[in-house]
Amino acid sequence: MKALRGLVALAAFTVVSTALADTKVATVDVQRALLQTEEGMRAAATLQNFTKKRQGELDGLQEALQKEQDDLRKQSAFLSRGAFQRRTEHWQRRMLDVQTRFIQYQKELATKQQELTGPIMQKLFGAIRRVAGRKSVDIIVDRAAVPFARSDLDLTDMVVQTFNSGDTADEPEKKD
Repeated sequence: MKALRGLVALAAFTVVSTALADTKVATVDVQRALLQTEEGMRAAATLQNFTKKRQGELDGLQEALQKEQDDLRKQSAFLSRGAFQRRTEHWQRRMLDVQTRFIQYQKELATKQQELTGPIMQKLFGAIRRVAGRKSVDIIVDRAAVPFARSDLDLTDMVVQTFNSGDTADEPEKKD
C-alpha cells in the first residue's frame, strides 16, 4: 500500500514537473511601466500638482497651529486658568480639524489616483497580454512580487513600447 502511494506521488510530481518545465514565465515591473508610459507620466504630474496644492494648505495650517501653541505656552503664566483652558480647547479643536482635513485629502488623493491610473492600468494590462502573446509567455509576474528573476526575463521595456504605440487591444486567447 505504501509503495502504491509512493508511486502515485512520484507520478504526480513528474506530471507537475513536466508541466512546469513547459511553462514560460516572464516579469514586468508594473509600477515602472506605468510611470514610463506617456499617459502614466501625465497622470503622475497631475497627481503631483494635486498633492502639492493640498500639502501647501496643510503646511500652512500646521504652521499656524504651531505658532498658536508656542504663543499659548508663552502666555500660560499670564492667563487665568479659565482663559488658558478655553484657548487650549480651541487649539485642540483646530488640531482635530487639521487631522480631519489630512484624512480627507488622503481619501481624495486615493480617489484621484484611481480615477487617473485605473484606465491606464487596464490598457497596460492589455499591452502585457499582447506582449505575452507575441513572446509565447504563459505567465507574467509583477517584478515587485518576486525576490529574484533573471534580467533577461523582464519584458517591461517591451510592454512600455507596446503601450506607447497604442497596441493595447487584447488578442484572442490561443486554444490548444
